[in-house]
Amino acid sequence: MQPIQNIYPQLTTPRKVVITMHQKPDADAMGSVLGLYHFLVQFGHTVTVISPTNWARWINWMPGSSGVVDFEAERAKAEALLDDAEWVFCLDFNTLSRTKNMAESLRRRDFTRILIDHHQQPEVACFAYGISDTGKSSTCEMVYDFIIGSGYGDRITIAMAECLYAGVMADTGSFRFPSASADVHRMVADLKDRGLEHTKVHENVYDNFLENRLRFIGHVLLHRMEVYYEFNTALIAISKKDLLRFEIKTGDTDGLVNYPLSIQGIKMAALVIDRDEERKWSFRSKGDIDVNTFARNYFEGGGHFNAAGGRSSAPLDVTVQDFLKAMQENASQLQ
Repeated sequence: MQPIQNIYPQLTTPRKVVITMHQKPDADAMGSVLGLYHFLVQFGHTVTVISPTNWARWINWMPGSSGVVDFEAERAKAEALLDDAEWVFCLDFNTLSRTKNMAESLRRRDFTRILIDHHQQPEVACFAYGISDTGKSSTCEMVYDFIIGSGYGDRITIAMAECLYAGVMADTGSFRFPSASADVHRMVADLKDRGLEHTKVHENVYDNFLENRLRFIGHVLLHRMEVYYEFNTALIAISKKDLLRFEIKTGDTDGLVNYPLSIQGIKMAALVIDRDEERKWSFRSKGDIDVNTFARNYFEGGGHFNAAGGRSSAPLDVTVQDFLKAMQENASQLQ
């Protein structure tokens, strides 16, 4: 994989470009791809954003989101775009399997794949150019760095600033996580100097849900959360019945895993959701609790040191028991 900087001299030659991200994109994934989209179109590139799956409705405020192609819903159109693509930027994921049913389509074509990502253990052999930096707060921060590093920082628009700020804000927990470095704050200051209205973005990300989500959260915290003080751990297990009862849609469970971390003494929080085809896990931690390794060892997952995800094919009750066993096996690290 060649350094991402080798792309800079090629930016002014128009190409057919696709930008994509991981399945079920969050604010960082969608913000980074749309921020890059608004940048690249200024050079005359023909640019399309393809999402492997659908996305949360509260993301639809982002400038450019109406033009994103859903691979699962519009497969023929997406495949045709990939057939014509010369460059494919892969943002906020580092293994093609994170794009679900789109993975094979990305793997079998010979276009130039370009990686911009901040997760651990990248599949570097898949990418011609790229940067993988686990020290970065978010992929949106990395796209900002890419733009500034290219020498075209003067092309940052308000639309780009809104998209990039949204992802950085979300992935740093509104700037409270350790990843909110001095560079992150300098980036935000620069975007503010360019005219960013940050309050508008915050409202679009955090105050843009339906009533049923708030009632769902109350139900879950009251009835589905278990706290294991002897292990400084909390678990939330959500059944398919719960999702149907409250009409929960894509994105409505985002951030739910963070709630137990507000409990005094809790060092690790886990959330498992019963989806149709699998059970999806999310893990969050404080301090020196490595949930990336935990997720990789027990739940076919991974991510960051303090934030990771995973999956299980086992039924909900079985995978919960698997978690409890894993928690006990890691008692010395959790206590």
